[in-house]
Amino acid sequence: MQIASNIVILPPVKLVRMHVYTHRPQISAAVANIKKKGLKIGFVPTMGALHRGHASLFDFAQKNCDVVVVSIFVNPTQFNNPQDLETYPRDLQADLAFLEGINPEILVFAPGTTTIYGANVKSLDFDFAGLDSVMEGAFRPGHFEGVATVLKYLFEIVQPDLAFFGEKDYQQLQIIKRLVELEKLPVEIIGCPISRHEDGLAESSRNQRLSKQHREAAPFIYKTLMQAKALFNDKSTSEVEAFVENEFKDHALFNLEYFEIANASSLAHASEKKENEHYRAFIAAFADDVRLIDNIALN
Repeated sequence: MQIASNIVILPPVKLVRMHVYTHRPQISAAVANIKKKGLKIGFVPTMGALHRGHASLFDFAQKNCDVVVVSIFVNPTQFNNPQDLETYPRDLQADLAFLEGINPEILVFAPGTTTIYGANVKSLDFDFAGLDSVMEGAFRPGHFEGVATVLKYLFEIVQPDLAFFGEKDYQQLQIIKRLVELEKLPVEIIGCPISRHEDGLAESSRNQRLSKQHREAAPFIYKTLMQAKALFNDKSTSEVEAFVENEFKDHALFNLEYFEIANASSLAHASEKKENEHYRAFIAAFADDVRLIDNIALN
């Protein structure tokens, strides 16, 4: 029997079962159908480059909601550094494969910039009562306005009952809660514990950009935070801050941008400790051009 020479045998194609929406009418119709059934929607907004830290948020969402929606959108208005936006990792197919491995029933909203902003790619103005003027806000002007703007739009599109955010971005978490109050958005914001590697480094999409040498040394950041926590009981805030600054001064691979001890609610700098108040330590440091942040509850 002769076999025709023009037959091409293709490799097997993996069937993706996930529901992926890219435009507002699509996701709006899906949300309307879910709401009609009386099901609870959990929402996890991401910028992609998904990792185990995101997986922990998806897990919280799945345990508390009937349907989980994950957005994948690299938001241009929250980058004050154009190079940071340009180098941010993007791989939608890898992200979809990651999500499918967790639960193929997760709904994915992966819009383009025009779908979210139209022709006017610009942040809105908000009054965050000073939450946005310290730490990240001081070093990344306009960042939180961009975050709040995209979340306002996403909340209005997805209409979630609950939205889940990691405490690694603790300042952002406080600002999102303020956003919901300001805009009277019908969504409950849930803060989830920081997900860490076995060596203590906080999970982050930026970790992918660390060199081998910096990745091996990166647990130093969490170790220093733990030491600051141990000192906090017996030392003044200024003494703890001086300790951390000296630790980084002696480290060849990391440059400290800031270390701050602040009130856990107001985020105001804690020049002294007061009874019955909760405090957190916040840190940002550079490994070459990769910026890493972390924080820890002190009491």
